[in-house]
Amino acid sequence: MTVSGEFSLDGTRLDWRKLKQEIVEAAPSLGIDKIGFTSAEPFHELRDILLRHREKGFESGFEEPDIDKRVYPELSFESPRSIISIAVAYPSKLADPPRSEPGAYRGIISRSSWGSDYHDVLRDRLAKLEAFIAERVPEARLQSMVDTGVLVDRAVAERAGIGWSGKNCAVITPEWGSWVYLGEIITNIPFESDISIMDQCGDCTICIDACPTGALVGPGQLNSSRCISFITQTKGYVDDEYKRKIGNRLYGCDTCQIVCPKNKGMNWTHHPEFTPDPEKVKPLLIPLLTMSNKDFKEQYGRIAASWRGKKPIQRNAIIALGNFKDRSAVPVLVDLLRSDPRPEIRATAAWALGRIGGEEAVSALERAAAAEQEPQVQTDIDKALAAQKSTAAVQEE
Repeated sequence: MTVSGEFSLDGTRLDWRKLKQEIVEAAPSLGIDKIGFTSAEPFHELRDILLRHREKGFESGFEEPDIDKRVYPELSFESPRSIISIAVAYPSKLADPPRSEPGAYRGIISRSSWGSDYHDVLRDRLAKLEAFIAERVPEARLQSMVDTGVLVDRAVAERAGIGWSGKNCAVITPEWGSWVYLGEIITNIPFESDISIMDQCGDCTICIDACPTGALVGPGQLNSSRCISFITQTKGYVDDEYKRKIGNRLYGCDTCQIVCPKNKGMNWTHHPEFTPDPEKVKPLLIPLLTMSNKDFKEQYGRIAASWRGKKPIQRNAIIALGNFKDRSAVPVLVDLLRSDPRPEIRATAAWALGRIGGEEAVSALERAAAAEQEPQVQTDIDKALAAQKSTAAVQEE
């Protein structure tokens, strides 16, 4: 059916190479920074990687559980012929960031959640691309995916020549660094594949060395359960091992991208949808603790970080206040410990009060110890009190 780059979907001959060039030239006007094409052949090399990842317990639980669907495009799309991969760049720096100071400490939300939710923005970009193609090939079948789709965005992008997979597990593009969102379209149009980009990380291991928790267990190998980005999105208790390492992060972690030499000096501000509100992406911590569901939805409902709701962000804000040892936060933390219905919030408040210390904090912990019924919370209260006694003993010596 293929003749000199031509193919017939409905009996009409079309030059797919010409259409591909038209798409490439139109991409910037559609809000797409880079576009690549690859076949819809199975990602055979990915299967063993995913299986080993699962066997080692490195999955986050957010992935598509059916590994075959991640490897074989034909399980999600009948008779696929090619996949179009897109990249859209986002900012990495705040123009005038507000600063933390005593009594007004701030948290930080990762750069991937600055501005409007990238899922919505990329779906819009992909819809425009679909319309562009459908106008020229009405009988074309097209299926878009962004992040939550069954395919592995990074694997598609790597094979389509968008960039190479860095040791930090991010796709690094020569033009935009790794500050890019990824999406793809599966289609029955047989576009010619682009050439993959060779790995340019070389012997550099800066990202692996800088990971706060050692979650990057090897080049391109991430133990999600240890990754701060994953931990900040969980809804349960956070192990003490990670609380101090979270620092003041409210959602996500950018360390492995910030230190990457390929990202040096790269900051992209040409998409207004991703322009960050400094007060939202670096917010004051204490006000977050008493924010209602309505207030949270109004202030944060349009950013990607809102998908898990307010509880993880409030818990992480408490951790940040404990790490800052912010004494001005003691009254609100005492109130949370005493009356918040969520046990993980009470437990985290106990930990933070133990870190901050002082008579008011210790008194509140002692009262809570006598009244708390939840075993995990009781354990954290006891540990906080023990930490305070240990600190007092050291000070007396």
